[in-house]
Amino acid sequence: MALLATPMIDLDLSSKGGIKMAELIRVENLKKHFKTKYGLLYAVDGVNFSIEKGKTLGLVGESGCGKSTTGRLIMRLIEATEGKIIFKGQDITKLKAQEMQELRRVIQMIFQDPFGSLNPRKSVYELINEPLRWHNVCKNKAEEREKIENLMETVGLAQRFINSYPHELDGGRRQRIGVARALALDPKLIVCDEPVSALDVSIQAQILNFLEDLQQERGLTFLFITHDLSVVNHLSDDVAVMYLGKLVEKAPVKEIFNNPLHPYTQALFSAIPSIDVDNKRERILLKGEISSPINPPNECRFANRCNYVQDICRQKEPELREVSPGHFLSCTVK
Repeated sequence: MALLATPMIDLDLSSKGGIKMAELIRVENLKKHFKTKYGLLYAVDGVNFSIEKGKTLGLVGESGCGKSTTGRLIMRLIEATEGKIIFKGQDITKLKAQEMQELRRVIQMIFQDPFGSLNPRKSVYELINEPLRWHNVCKNKAEEREKIENLMETVGLAQRFINSYPHELDGGRRQRIGVARALALDPKLIVCDEPVSALDVSIQAQILNFLEDLQQERGLTFLFITHDLSVVNHLSDDVAVMYLGKLVEKAPVKEIFNNPLHPYTQALFSAIPSIDVDNKRERILLKGEISSPINPPNECRFANRCNYVQDICRQKEPELREVSPGHFLSCTVK
């Protein structure tokens, strides 16, 4: 598969600021607009970020902010309205269907609902075997079975479940099937779309620790989409915050948790429960109505709810800029 290298743009959103790291994927000015009877819905609108090889970027924000749409755009499950998705120097938005099929060997996705994403008519063996058979990975049945059994062992699924069906398993085991399917083709990047939100807290911890171990063993790169900030703090190297289709802040995980700058990020993080009664953050309550994502005006999307809003906020959209090494902010008054 012959692919052309794509030149870098000047905006470096790696966590090391001006130092070029081993970048695996870069998103440039990514947009997705949906037509509605009321006008264009700006689901994702000019998003930029990059992820270094072997690192995790946590993508957070309220429901409807465009997190999952961004993940599906990277997988090309839906097509971008505009922008580039550069994977290992190649703009994958330009790839044809056959080329994209080959690329999906190295870019995989774990979905939110482990039950809804699995075919209920297929056994565990058949579900894990789907990507192997589709890409002709195994030469014969014996190699196929050995590969599937190894994958089950890797994700902690007992061999006795090999002929079971999804409805016979609990949520944690179903999600492990999803992880096994994602690992089957030895990917380099995995898009995790709320992979633990449908699970009990104890099972969430098992899956998160398991994903962390896998990353260390295999050098995997994760885009981890979630609304759970405690999960982000546990797993991520960098955190990007979205609001109404826009990236409003991005920084290394410790930096953004200790020093959130955007008013929306501050409000979001103030809601995190704390067991330290002497060091609790004051809860920031947001007032005002959420702006419509349909035909939004040229102003800050957060202006209607911001406690620091000024006239300039309603005159133009703020640009994402680097305010300190590795810390990017989209705000006019901060």
